Amino acid sequence: MDIRSAAVSGMFYPSNPVELKGAVTRFLKASRDRELVPKVLVVPHAGYIYSGQVAAEAYKLLEKSDDKIERVILLGPCHRVPVVGVAIPSVSAFSTPLGDIPLDLKLIERINRLSFVEASDEAHELEHSLEVHLPFLQEVIGKFSLVPLVVGECSAVDVAKVLDVVWGEAETLIVISTDLSHFLSYNQAMKMDSDTAIKIMALESSLSGDEACGCRPLNGMLYYAKKMGLHIEQLALRNSGDTSGDKQRVVGYGSFALY
Repeated sequence: MDIRSAAVSGMFYPSNPVELKGAVTRFLKASRDRELVPKVLVVPHAGYIYSGQVAAEAYKLLEKSDDKIERVILLGPCHRVPVVGVAIPSVSAFSTPLGDIPLDLKLIERINRLSFVEASDEAHELEHSLEVHLPFLQEVIGKFSLVPLVVGECSAVDVAKVLDVVWGEAETLIVISTDLSHFLSYNQAMKMDSDTAIKIMALESSLSGDEACGCRPLNGMLYYAKKMGLHIEQLALRNSGDTSGDKQRVVGYGSFALY
């Protein structure tokens, strides 16, 4: 079986399985309980010491899913390799220190029929925007199949076409991976991220890369969410200055749930 190995364990999160499970558990325990189980989560993808708690505020909601979630569709931006359209992997599983996650190969094959989708293991090999979510998903869901999608130069309408293929029912969870502003001062980031959060809450699908590095998958999801009549909740909004102490150049993080 061809497996994508973890690329950023030991950098973005602990490589030791016991330490990793402990870190994820601590973040989840510190998160607020909520009753509803989301259809879509918007979650940041930085190192756990920076955005782990913001991510956990989203993943905490899945503890109420009662084993209903069988499949996770994970969409994130490309940081390493330029992508035009959407990149799918050719491997059959993704690995983390907590174990291997099988890919839903039949659904990936259906996605691949879209004209703007291409197979690119290179786009996935070192990409952290998808990988950092997997330990949280493994902890709160347990067993599930994965559809990992790296989204590059792609319109909101085309991303929505992908979502239309994969949407499913309660068995399918959609996760959009994005950070918010980058390398502003603490106060500048707070202002920009607050303005961006207002746009996200209004389901505006015209966000820029300055507002959210994952603007392309995010815009596509927001476009589709408005079409589907979903409602949205803001779960957390912070930046790296809140955790690292460095408030000169920060990165913004937000988590949101859609139902």
